[in-house]
Amino acid sequence: MAFSQYLDSKRADMKALVKELRKSFSYASVLGVDIRSSAIRADRNTSGINPGRDTECGFVVKMYNGNVFYEYSLDDISGDMTVLAQTIANGVFGAGTDTIPPVEVKDEPLVKSFARPHDFAEYTDATLLDFCKNQCATLLSKSEHILNAVVMMGLLEVSKLFISENRELDQNYTWVNGNMFLVYRDNDKVVQAYEPSYGNRIGDVLAAMPGKVERLLKKADLLTKAKPITPGVYDVITDPSITGLIAHEAFGHGVEMDQFVKDRALAKEYVGKYVASPICNMRDGAAATLSAASFFFDDDGVLAGDTQIIKDGILVAGLSDLASAAQLGTVPTGNGRRESSRRKAYSRMTNTFFEPGSDKLEDMIASIDHGYMLFETNNGMEDPKNWAIQCVAQYGIEIVDGKLTDNYVSPVVMSGYVPDLLKSITMISDDFKVIGSGSCGKGYKEWVRVSDGGPALKAKVKLG
Repeated sequence: MAFSQYLDSKRADMKALVKELRKSFSYASVLGVDIRSSAIRADRNTSGINPGRDTECGFVVKMYNGNVFYEYSLDDISGDMTVLAQTIANGVFGAGTDTIPPVEVKDEPLVKSFARPHDFAEYTDATLLDFCKNQCATLLSKSEHILNAVVMMGLLEVSKLFISENRELDQNYTWVNGNMFLVYRDNDKVVQAYEPSYGNRIGDVLAAMPGKVERLLKKADLLTKAKPITPGVYDVITDPSITGLIAHEAFGHGVEMDQFVKDRALAKEYVGKYVASPICNMRDGAAATLSAASFFFDDDGVLAGDTQIIKDGILVAGLSDLASAAQLGTVPTGNGRRESSRRKAYSRMTNTFFEPGSDKLEDMIASIDHGYMLFETNNGMEDPKNWAIQCVAQYGIEIVDGKLTDNYVSPVVMSGYVPDLLKSITMISDDFKVIGSGSCGKGYKEWVRVSDGGPALKAKVKLG
């Protein structure tokens, strides 16, 4: 597969539309989107192939008239561009309520095509469905305690074309999410356990999934033996999944700079100040690593970034889209993202993670007399205005006298005040992993793909 032929066929019309819109607006751009996604699934009783939730094809126009940013969505761009430009102008004039002082929207010249090599053409949906069925059957044969097994693959291929007066950018890239779930019953308890696999090549995911079967079975069995945790303040070590959840919830949403514009984020007042332990460093960027949220340019036509959020414990920068950067007088960081061509662009996280430290994981565990190591993100939330945070781990393993035990607790809720949590970090491991299979909403909507992760962290937190 290659860049969308459909978007290629609209290139001239998009350029003509921008030219016409510039007669009425100081800035105009058009983003064309052609996304193909599929969801392949097999369980004990059913199997099938369905379109993925990301599937779409459409266009969105962004304009600025010196006081207001406008966006206008279309299913197609065709016909007389003079007439279409007038229709769009008539549709948006007077619609904006959030006026801003006049700013310069930079539109630096660049013409470039981007592509990430992939192997999607080497596999058919039928082949992948057979794999899911066979993998499901393998799981079900492993234990009489398995009530159901689910094997899924989600495939995504993205083509986007961005045209402004001075820029012409196109990109084509892929991502694959594989997952195995078990519903498992033992010890008078029913639990769910999962093992994800992911990457930008199908072959890599197919090769990884079978090797995780025994680990998944062992995890499910141990979860049936898990006990509730006794609430309290503990020394903890976070695996990369929970480290990423902390990064995502603590200074992910809180540094999305459209919230700075609206005075909805306390982080705005702490740029240049200590917000974490001096050994903490945190980054975000579509160009920072290869994962589910890696792309070449954002939905505002800004090249993918790699932004230092926290440097040696100090909050140094936030994440911005084109509009919020213009309003705040900063340079956009490449974090302008939209759920679809029918939705507004916001400042959004991409790949958010803590940087590795210098400690060995075994030394971190050995340093704890009594505490827990926490594993696997369940969910989380934060209050960017007041810096309250809540992170839920799927399970924890008790540490006693510097050693991991066989005592599991589940689920585990970690809560507190963001700076207290981050300033309590005393050790950071020298390994590193970014978890690339998730998505995130802004508030309760506006879902986009994200990843997060990092090394293991040692901190003191409240668990319940």
